[in-house]
Amino acid sequence: MSVLAVGSIAFDTIETPSGKVQDVLGGSATYFALAASYFTEVRIVAVVGEDFSAEHESVLKKHNIDTRGIEHASGKTFRWGGQYLDNLNEAKTDFTHLNVFETFQPHIPAEYADTQFLFLGNINPNLQAAVRLEMNGVRLTGGDTMNFWIQGARGELIDTLKLVNVLLINDAEAKMLAGEKSLPRAARKVLSMGPSALVIKHGEYGATIFFREGAFGIGSHPFRAPALPVEEVKDPTGAGDSFAGGFMGYLASQGDVNREVLKRALFYGGVMGSFAVERFGTERLQNLTRQEIDARFQVFRELTHLE
Repeated sequence: MSVLAVGSIAFDTIETPSGKVQDVLGGSATYFALAASYFTEVRIVAVVGEDFSAEHESVLKKHNIDTRGIEHASGKTFRWGGQYLDNLNEAKTDFTHLNVFETFQPHIPAEYADTQFLFLGNINPNLQAAVRLEMNGVRLTGGDTMNFWIQGARGELIDTLKLVNVLLINDAEAKMLAGEKSLPRAARKVLSMGPSALVIKHGEYGATIFFREGAFGIGSHPFRAPALPVEEVKDPTGAGDSFAGGFMGYLASQGDVNREVLKRALFYGGVMGSFAVERFGTERLQNLTRQEIDARFQVFRELTHLE
């Protein structure tokens, strides 16, 4: 089944202890779409500027990603620059140039109306809600957000969460959204806002999924998936978006979505995140094989005794 990603396409300038790259293809929708493309049909809605060439678009098309939802606008593509010299777990932003992304209004092509799975990337909650309401035939909606929206558009975000089935955020974002220092209490509070499941990403320590009572089956016990040990992290940028792509892509590839499928999706999300950090930008995601993905998933199974 198809999954639609709505988010950003960007050019990133990144510096880590492994080196520095300039204007590499990135953005939340790009990482997500490439990761998800190894599991299912992917569609993308985003905006780019005149500096986004046919060569850039071919990166997506080579993975059979449907790019009819990419708007080409006058101006420059969104650009971000950051460094991880002091802490690989947290980027120090050098600059953010929104450019054409500043006035982004998602337009859903008519051909996307039969989309079954929707992922609302880290954009304005009002835009997320508008897309979700337009795509009223989807089976499952995943969503992301960040501290900027939690602090600056809290009311709009809480309204949007009522439209999201699975929210994927990190520890700090969950605690900030809930106003709680305890992660379990924060999870319960976020789930009371609307989502049926909450995936909390712990970076190099894996991810935990919390369920609302009665959602996706019986019980409400959380489930934790560890992270795979990576020998060398060259670039953490996009790891979370790659996780989301693996997670949602796997869900879309399954006939049913229940707790066991959601648990397994956590591991596939971890696999895709672990590949993303091995190279700068989206390079590693562009050059994977499904055999490599399945082999790394098998390592996960052996580490955790996953059935």
